[in-house]
Amino acid sequence: MRAPATVRVFLDRQSPFSKTAMTKSELIEALAQRQKHLAANDVELAVKSVLEQMSHSLSTGERIEIRGFGSFSLHYRPPRMGRNPKTGDSVALPGKHVPHFKPGKELRERVNGNGDASSDAS
Repeated sequence: MRAPATVRVFLDRQSPFSKTAMTKSELIEALAQRQKHLAANDVELAVKSVLEQMSHSLSTGERIEIRGFGSFSLHYRPPRMGRNPKTGDSVALPGKHVPHFKPGKELRERVNGNGDASSDAS
């Protein structure tokens, strides 16, 4: 039996989400190639410094806002009862804070194909 036409159309279309994840080293390499006036070591230091500062800010409870891109904040997950998958026993899980990203309007539009690709900040 053949799949419904709507499924075939979706599978035939190239989805931007079917690609693999970009690693930190691939990000550094891509930035170094786009910014030829910067040494690769400088780009690596800048990326690592930004990520370290963002991690530090979130760990101290600060919110990070990058206009047009999005915001990073912490969301609280209350304590709950979980289950050990191996034994099936109930386990009390403590409350915790988890990082949360909320994309900005410009990023949402760009991801959905409504944004202007020529507005890259090079």
